[in-house]
Amino acid sequence: MLKEFILNGSLIALVVVIHYEFLFRITNLMPRLPIKHRFRIVLGVLAALTAHSLEVWIFGTAYFFMHNASNWGSLLGNHDGSLLSAVYFSFTAYTTLGLGDIEPHGAIRFLAGLESLTGFVLITWTASFLYLEMTRYWDKD
Repeated sequence: MLKEFILNGSLIALVVVIHYEFLFRITNLMPRLPIKHRFRIVLGVLAALTAHSLEVWIFGTAYFFMHNASNWGSLLGNHDGSLLSAVYFSFTAYTTLGLGDIEPHGAIRFLAGLESLTGFVLITWTASFLYLEMTRYWDKD
């Protein structure tokens, strides 16, 4: 149980730090860009999507290795054991979509639940960030 706690906590810490860095850097970059203010929002959305995709891939890679290692559980159902299949599952967990065509079993289930919670928080954080950026730049052009 300790190894699951350490792995899950490390993954969550990693993606939160990545997300923070993306938002922090885009906040610092946006005012200096020589583009129309409204296009800065588009840049913010693209940066946020990039951050979320990177975070999903990090979780997906963890699922892939956990699935292929012993004593971590498995992904069953419409899962072919590939990295892309694990990343697909990660996208459904991160976005809280939860299609159910791939099911986690064993210790890997805890990561799936924590990824859903983390994804929900990070997506909400992004929405708040983009709202604040829109209020800053929306009427400037």
